[in-house]
Amino acid sequence: MLDVFITSRVRRKIIVIYAKYPDFKTHVRGLAKLIKEDAGNIQRELKRLEKVGFLISERQGNTKVYSTNKQFPILRELQSIVLKSQRSVQQKRVTG
Repeated sequence: MLDVFITSRVRRKIIVIYAKYPDFKTHVRGLAKLIKEDAGNIQRELKRLEKVGFLISERQGNTKVYSTNKQFPILRELQSIVLKSQRSVQQKRVTG
């Protein structure tokens, strides 16, 4: 269901991870391994999500680590949408 509203597959995966797990922190390569996507595409999407305020980053040595901005104005709503869409997919699998 989220794919209708968020058309970028990589962005959708990133949003799901950071919305479901707001204490999650990682760098581009770690996230690439986790969601099995190209690091270049991930980096582009992380920058976009940071620019709109959903993510924040901090430097740890030469590495930029991203985490959820818990002050993001619509974080709770986004978390709710992610959880509801995942429940919907699970219910379709059970009944389908």
